[in-house]
Amino acid sequence: MKVLLVGEYSRLHNSLKEGLKELGHDVTIMASGDGFKNYPVDIKITHSFQKKAFERINSLIFRLFKIHLSSLELRYKAIKKVKTLKHFDVVQLINESSLKALPKHEEQFVEQLLTKTKKIFLLACGEDYTANKYLLEGKPRYSFMTPYLKDNTLKKTYQFQFYCVSEAHKKLHDYLMTKVRGIIASDLDYHLPYLKKPKYLGLIPNPINIDKINYIAPKIDGKIKIFHGVNKDSAHKKGNHYFFEALNIVAEKYADKIDIITVYSLPYNVYIEKYNSCHILLDQVYAYDQGYNALEAMAKGKVVFTGAEKEWLDHYGLKEDTVAINALPNAAEIAKKLEWLIQHPDKILAISKNARDFIEKHHNYKTVAKQYVDAWSNN
Repeated sequence: MKVLLVGEYSRLHNSLKEGLKELGHDVTIMASGDGFKNYPVDIKITHSFQKKAFERINSLIFRLFKIHLSSLELRYKAIKKVKTLKHFDVVQLINESSLKALPKHEEQFVEQLLTKTKKIFLLACGEDYTANKYLLEGKPRYSFMTPYLKDNTLKKTYQFQFYCVSEAHKKLHDYLMTKVRGIIASDLDYHLPYLKKPKYLGLIPNPINIDKINYIAPKIDGKIKIFHGVNKDSAHKKGNHYFFEALNIVAEKYADKIDIITVYSLPYNVYIEKYNSCHILLDQVYAYDQGYNALEAMAKGKVVFTGAEKEWLDHYGLKEDTVAINALPNAAEIAKKLEWLIQHPDKILAISKNARDFIEKHHNYKTVAKQYVDAWSNN
């Protein structure tokens, strides 16, 4: 099978490509990049407005003339490149804005892709119309929209989320619903909004390349190391302030027993190197399931504070606090779980092993790739 994967911002498509290649498929990743994360791709489509000075020019021209130069350039380069490519059995879009262009330019790009394939699939991964509408309606117990729902003066912080439910983006969403063969969710946070939606094929867990990620058995012969990685662009939406508050609580009580490492907006390769020596990793609060950072850390044997809600426990048949720690939007509760681990380091050892076993069982990149092939072949 010849496959084109469009878009990359979490390493999902890279790991899926590795799994598909192990199964004998021919796979290409095409993407416009994701800022500082800098994931590898086969075909990179970039624009000329990355630097701040050029970005300001782009914004000014858009405000004055409603012409978005960077989006136009992305569309032009992407369409030009697609014209040079041969036929694909399957094309998969990372989400509704796979090119990171304006909605009308995304439509034109997909139209070009349809000249190269009869099958386009869409991932419910990242922010899109369906997921953001669901969150704005306050349907989950909590989500990254919770801060805004409690305080609408934060609307400016959520400009992109409101953009995803704008009329222009809804038009793109409606267009894609007529063109794609099916929609696949990458975890429970995207699965729940899509339940009972037309063309929804179900959840396929994020693929993790367990052959590239070695398990690091934790050694606790000194202080317990707690790692807190912060993406400045999404810190508010991931609930990092709860982690900061919780760390302040435990730092005061256990200064002689713990080391706290905090880093900000690091490139992917630097980020994973920085957390290799830690025992506990603080990932995110506003989630029901784990994203890529959490899963890769679990594969290494870290005890991860992340989304591990009851829905996730039920889906995989797990008991609370045995594989990952559910990070609730409550600093005192997070601090209590941290204290429990500091006082019982044997729990760190047990959870570490369970986390790796869980990744091997449910997120093995080869078995997950086979699930994708089955979904693509049967639809």
